[in-house]
Amino acid sequence: MILPTANDTRAFGVRLAEVLQPGDLVVLSGPLGAGKTALAQGVGQGLRVQGTVTSPTFVIARVHRPDLAAGGSLPMVHVDAYRLGAMTDPRAQVDDLDLDASVDDSVTLVEWGEGMVEQLADSHLEVRITRHPDDTREVALIPHGGTWPTRLTTLTT
Repeated sequence: MILPTANDTRAFGVRLAEVLQPGDLVVLSGPLGAGKTALAQGVGQGLRVQGTVTSPTFVIARVHRPDLAAGGSLPMVHVDAYRLGAMTDPRAQVDDLDLDASVDDSVTLVEWGEGMVEQLADSHLEVRITRHPDDTREVALIPHGGTWPTRLTTLTT
């Protein structure tokens, strides 16, 4: 899919939220500035979570509780694993975050997590974002197991 602006990337995140379920793991990949956080903001909006979704770069992980008054029902865990890549054993560092304690009940989005967090769930969705020189973004959805292929058909039609 081609997304012309950052706002289109957020809007796609809102659409993606419609197919997300408790226990889902979404790994966001792409270079710096590709739109990973913009997509996470859209997912947060679509899930109707409390507060503003911002990059968790310095805190590594944020939990966004559902806004029950707005119809939210799922918490969203938003992780930025960028700094974990500099660790000797980034998988151990991810385990130390204790994210698997909330993975079953939440939607977990991980920026920069490819190769480090896939073990947190039996299946996951990889979202690859490429930012082109004209600022358009190209998004590829790569399902890894589970019911992802069936659920994603509503997003690609």
